[in-house]
Parts: sequence; C-alpha cells; structure tokens
Amino acid sequence: MLHPIKSYFTFLLKSTNEHGVHSPFVFGLVTQCFYDKTNYPEYQTLKNYRRSLLQNRETIEVTDFGAGSKIFKSNKRQISKIARTAGITAKNAELLFRVVRYFKPQSILEIGTSLGLATSALSIGNPTAKVMTLEGCPQTSATAQSQFQRFGFNNIENRVSEFQSALDSFDIRLSTFDLIYFDGNHQKDATLKYFELLLPTATNDSVWIFDDIHWSPDMEQAWETIKKNPHVTVTVDTFQWGFVFFRKEQEKQDFVIRA
Repeated sequence: MLHPIKSYFTFLLKSTNEHGVHSPFVFGLVTQCFYDKTNYPEYQTLKNYRRSLLQNRETIEVTDFGAGSKIFKSNKRQISKIARTAGITAKNAELLFRVVRYFKPQSILEIGTSLGLATSALSIGNPTAKVMTLEGCPQTSATAQSQFQRFGFNNIENRVSEFQSALDSFDIRLSTFDLIYFDGNHQKDATLKYFELLLPTATNDSVWIFDDIHWSPDMEQAWETIKKNPHVTVTVDTFQWGFVFFRKEQEKQDFVIRA
C-alpha cells in the first residue's frame, strides 16, 4: 500500500493544470471535460446505481483472474462491500461520464465489468453507443446484468469470459473501438498483452483509458512501455488513469495533469 502513496507525491510534483498545457487538443480536454463543473442530471442516475449496490447485502463467490484484491481475503464477498471498496469512485464515475460525453464514441469496449459502476457511466455518457463489457467472474457479471436491466441500460452487451479468450475472438480482433477502458487485470504482462492485442482495433480518433497505472511498480513499468510505443502520440497521466491517443496529426507528447 505504500507504493501508491509514494507515487502520488511524485505525481503531485510533476503534475500541472490547464496552464501548463500547450497542446490545443489536450487543453480542450482538460478545460471542457476534466474541469467541467456542470451538474449533469445523469450524475443522479450514477448515484442511484451506486446506492442500490451499497444497499445489497447479498454475498457472491468472486472468481478473480487478475492481480487479486488488496482488501478482500476471501472470494466470498458481500455485494455492498465490493461496491464500497473495489469499484470506481463516485468522482471518477462522473469524470468517465464526461469523457464519453466529450468524445462521443460510438463503439466502446470495457475490460473488467465488476459490478458495472464504470459501465453505467460509459452507457449513459452516450446512450447511442454500443458498449461491450467483459467480465471473467460469472456471479459478478450476473449482478451487473441485473443492474443494467433494472436501470434500463439497453446499449450494453455483457460478456462472461476470461479476457484473453475474449480478446482472441474473431469479432473483437476485426472490430474498431472508439474508446477502450482497461480495468480488468492490474498486472504488467497482462496489460501489455491486451495493449498489443487491441492495437489493430485502434483508429486515429480512438481513446484508451488504463486504470490504476500507479497501482504497483510493475504497472508503472507497463505505463512507461505504452507511452513509448510508436503508435502512441499523446498520453495524459491523471494518476488514477492513463489516457492514450493515436492522433497522427499530433506531435508526440506526454502530460501529467491533475484531474
């Protein structure tokens, strides 16, 4: 647990706000999206979705294929506790909603559904988008699917599959995605493997978001490797997330921004 704390202090020393950004593209992202103070009505939907999970005392058996949990010692977990400790924060759910609203992606892939807290933000950020979300744990996925139906999120395709198997599938490899949210396996080798597998699906306007890039030294190494990839032109480190862009018209730049 000490590593993220140390990394955060390093992040604070390196980070800036919109005044340190000299790219019109990133400046627009920061000022019109990251720092957008509008109280969108969709925020209430996100709050209601979260509240319903926090009130759910049912216990499920979690199958964890990733780096595991730093909080839970058992795979039998109460849904309310998962929502309280392991899902996207309320603040970041609102930010993710704004990111989708800002870029208006039509095709979205999420790696790691969990209880669907982030998925809900992806869904309502652009209701006309098609959202495909992958989850390896059947019981967790079933809980999320129940939530999607309860809240009327009809633009979500919920797949139960180990991530490697799903990403090797024919339809995904031949797809293109406007936005990909990586939140399923916080390990260096898996993160880089997913990155390489999905590179052919990226377009000039694709937005990729990697969660927990400062989770561990290995994840920080993965992030550094991604930043150096020749297909990547612009990256934005917000500490929690790493944003990756492939815009050929942009000069190669890396930003560290307080979001």
